[in-house]
Amino acid sequence: MTFASVLVLNGPNLNLLGTREPAIYGSETLADVAQRCAQAGERLGLAIDFKQSNAEDRLIDWLHDARTNVDGIVINPAAYTHTSVALADALTAIAKPVIEVHISNAHKREAFRHHSFVSPIAEAVIVGCGTQGYVLALERMATLLKAGDRS
Repeated sequence: MTFASVLVLNGPNLNLLGTREPAIYGSETLADVAQRCAQAGERLGLAIDFKQSNAEDRLIDWLHDARTNVDGIVINPAAYTHTSVALADALTAIAKPVIEVHISNAHKREAFRHHSFVSPIAEAVIVGCGTQGYVLALERMATLLKAGDRS
């Protein structure tokens, strides 16, 4: 039984998962991650809408649509994490719970990756757990949405 809907949004270059820097991002493809999220959603009672784009404007359009179509958002903004005020503004405008996910631990990487425009908006930030981070984010989102609690 589904009780809530969650948009799982993926930013630039995540379509290359499985082939791009597997030592950092692992060997799973984005399709593998989508399947993993669908299975977790089924178990948690969440309807998952899984999307990816390399275009910032497309991500923002999906977020605008999400204002009335979803209950929560899990986002891996990828490189836009560190550069996109516009993406952060779109997330703020939604007024729904947001959980930020990163496959690698950005804090162990280059200094420019240490700042996130999304983290101050997010209810939680999951980094360095590989693609398992998506499942952890969905589990937390289910808890937030079931409880109606954002603390």
